[in-house]
Amino acid sequence: MIDEKLLAILVCPVTKAPLVYDEKNQELVCKASGLAYPVRDGIPVMLEEEARQLTEEEKNR
Repeated sequence: MIDEKLLAILVCPVTKAPLVYDEKNQELVCKASGLAYPVRDGIPVMLEEEARQLTEEEKNR
């Protein structure tokens, strides 16, 4: 679980757009960049090289 206060201030390092927490996949998702940043042991890993590219289906949700 990500703290709501932390989520409110975190932004995508690529686009500076807001992030949405995907609890099922333990990721912070940025629709603007099409990237999903992993959350490991409750800590967001906000590195572009650690992010995975969203699929077209995920981008359209």
